[in-house]
Amino acid sequence: MSEKNELMVINEFQAPALNPELMEVYREEMDGLNFQFQRMKIPSGGGLAFEVPGDDPENPDLVKELVGIIVDKHPVNAYWADDYTGGNNPPNCSSLDGKHGTGEPGGICATCPFNQFGSDETSGGKACKNMHRVYLLQEGTIMPLLLTLPPTSIKNLSEYVVRLMNKGLNTKSVLTKVTLKKAVNKNGITYSQAVFSLAGKLSTEMAAQVAEYAESLRVHTRRLAVADDDYMQGNGNGKNLDEMDFDSPAESVM
Repeated sequence: MSEKNELMVINEFQAPALNPELMEVYREEMDGLNFQFQRMKIPSGGGLAFEVPGDDPENPDLVKELVGIIVDKHPVNAYWADDYTGGNNPPNCSSLDGKHGTGEPGGICATCPFNQFGSDETSGGKACKNMHRVYLLQEGTIMPLLLTLPPTSIKNLSEYVVRLMNKGLNTKSVLTKVTLKKAVNKNGITYSQAVFSLAGKLSTEMAAQVAEYAESLRVHTRRLAVADDDYMQGNGNGKNLDEMDFDSPAESVM
């Protein structure tokens, strides 16, 4: 649905997560266990379908568009001192708010030398990867899916949020559609960008219900440690894209 047209008002969103009784059952089932968020993945090479976990963990479903409510989003940073070599490779330093790093070197992200353009000698971008986590709650689900945006998709999210704010809306008060488009960086490498558009406006009652659920979820989303699979998507299995494209995006390939 075009954002220029009259918005469809969503009075019901059928997600068990918004049912307090079902959420209490879920909390009892998860007692003593870590909350798990299934991850959506942006494909490499300019693919136009997300990889979404299905019934077979080894064969994810391919989905061209995702529709749901963004119940949380926040920046995360991660720095790996060595190149990715496969397996579990946690970052040497990471930040769950994009401001304060924990590990080596740790400290204030804004002034960290690894968080400056040019610190990655290979790409000319940053050695510390600036990402953004998006938690998308879909109908029929009890927990949101996690999509970690690489640096090259963050500008699209920022522009979408600004468009919502100009309408007096926020991501928790609307239904969002997420798709992919091809783009090319200055080195001629094709990659995929996430694109966000408005699919409907939640009623005042629904928005209040979502806001309450989202607040209860933050205690889990804001504690989830950064891992290698946050960054190893949409980048050719670890091949760095030039993050300079985040500030000066290449022309999209239709």
